Amino acid sequence: MRAMWKGSLAFGLVNVPVKVYAATEDKDVRFHQVHAEDGGRISMVRRCQVCGKEVSYHELARAYETSDGRTVVMDDADFENLPVPGAHELDVVEFVPSDQLDPILFDRSYYLEPDKSALKPYVLLREALERTERTAVLKVVLRKRTQLAALRVYGEVLVLQTMRWPDEVRTASFDVLDGKVTVKEAESAMADMLVESLSTDFDPDAFTDEYRDALLQVIEAKVAGGQAVTPETPAAEGGDAAVIDLMTALRESVERSRASRADSASPARGGADTEDEDESRPAAKKAPARAKKAPARKAPAKKAPAKKAPARKAAKKATTKKSA
Repeated sequence: MRAMWKGSLAFGLVNVPVKVYAATEDKDVRFHQVHAEDGGRISMVRRCQVCGKEVSYHELARAYETSDGRTVVMDDADFENLPVPGAHELDVVEFVPSDQLDPILFDRSYYLEPDKSALKPYVLLREALERTERTAVLKVVLRKRTQLAALRVYGEVLVLQTMRWPDEVRTASFDVLDGKVTVKEAESAMADMLVESLSTDFDPDAFTDEYRDALLQVIEAKVAGGQAVTPETPAAEGGDAAVIDLMTALRESVERSRASRADSASPARGGADTEDEDESRPAAKKAPARAKKAPARKAPAKKAPAKKAPARKAAKKATTKKSA
């Protein structure tokens, strides 16, 4: 196991250096979303709902929404001066009878490993908790938030269990439980007999996740049957944004190409024909046709039929000169 936290356990004037390890792990069969057609992974893009831009991780901030719909954006400076206990210290607040802590308060469990130099005070605290049947209540800082926690004995190890704050436990209020029920003595005796018939010592190894085992068998059968696919190389990051950027690049390339052609053709036209930058695409397609008719210098720019007349006169003059 890998330690997720290092610090010290403090009770009274005693300080025990410890390492904290996650005591449990999630073994659920996890799935991810894919495109059913080709098995490609589906990416989730962070996009601002106001400006529509894709937002990178370093541009994110935490915010709180008020009851009237306003948003309060928080930064790191807002969290610096908050009253929290030491970030690397497990400070015991009190010792309480173990049966006074209802399991509904417990959240996550962590093992505490003592430093070699602090083994003796670690054992002393463990044995004291066992003899007195008490549990230590602490305030700790885990994952950048203050939490209530209980320290108890689990075999030879001290276990830290994070707890819910009292106001996080909902009140169970069901009107149906207010109804009056009459239970006969024979019914109570039969219920007690049923409980006794199923009573035994708890063995956690006797229980397995049958659903998970069956699900894994289905997955293995599909793999063995050749139903597993190997997705192709993912497309470039950005998704639709990359496609939009590509279209923009292509459009700009076309416009630059047209502009360069117009510039190269302008000396032949002698500057007589000038295209408007906002001209529609069909008009842009006619530009090369006008560029080929370089001799039509004297004709008006927007009167295409008038260009042919000077061209014919020029041809006749050329024929007359040759004949002379």
